[in-house]
Amino acid sequence: MDAFPAFFPLAGRSVAIAGDGEGAEAKARLFVGSPARVVRLGAAEALDSGNYVGVALAFIAGDDETWARQAAEAARSAHVPVNVVDRPALCDFTTPSIIDRGVVVAAIGTGGASPMLATMLRQDIEARTPEGIGRVAELLRTTQDEVRAAFPEAGARRRFLRTALSSPAAAAASAGAMNEAKALLRAMLTACDTSAGSVNYVEAAGPAERLTLKAVRALASADVLVCDPDINPDVLALARRDAERLDPASVAQMQQWTLSGQLVIRLVGAGDWRAEQALLGAAAVRTEVLPVAR
Repeated sequence: MDAFPAFFPLAGRSVAIAGDGEGAEAKARLFVGSPARVVRLGAAEALDSGNYVGVALAFIAGDDETWARQAAEAARSAHVPVNVVDRPALCDFTTPSIIDRGVVVAAIGTGGASPMLATMLRQDIEARTPEGIGRVAELLRTTQDEVRAAFPEAGARRRFLRTALSSPAAAAASAGAMNEAKALLRAMLTACDTSAGSVNYVEAAGPAERLTLKAVRALASADVLVCDPDINPDVLALARRDAERLDPASVAQMQQWTLSGQLVIRLVGAGDWRAEQALLGAAAVRTEVLPVAR
């Protein structure tokens, strides 16, 4: 990872955009609809460090290299991180290609190396990101305290949220019916059973591009990863980073994890794992095979 991605809250913050032309206008368009106050600075104003005091981020856009360097130095002297359009060497941060779904924001960056590549990746991901996903996140944010009160234990809460994200409540929120979504989610708080886990089998010999979206989502939700030795590292990289990772475990161990409500992802390689799955089924453990593209 050459650069660490971070998100700056915008509510109650100011953002300075110095200069003019298409570069400055493009940066200004990034903040349309955001809660940030956008401060536009002309060429002379941009050289006065006092105009950056209290600003969260500064964007500098202009053709004159000397002016751009001086404006960036003025912003930095006010302890403001700076992005200088089309001049990566002068930047404290680069501007990613952004997918904006309100509360849900995704960013793809290349460190300034190839904005076109970032745009292509954004378009691919954006096409698979539902328009209403931000409203689903807003539903979970507004009911966060209720969910924590109902499920104080982190594992149980995670299992509830995993169920909630594919529930009628999430569908209602995505469609914009927020009152109905809240009512459905609150009903789930009393009715949802988080005690029943499962074992999901994922063929992980690779490449990672063969995984279905369902398999990728399961990897991102895993509580425990049980891995064969010959799995593809690119597949393993898609898994939740704080999930417990173990070499092949016994059927009894996996049964015990599911009895405590955990989602076990069984990453299998070239070996024969069907017998193991049959034993889990005989032990009343719910299993599912998440297929890959052939």
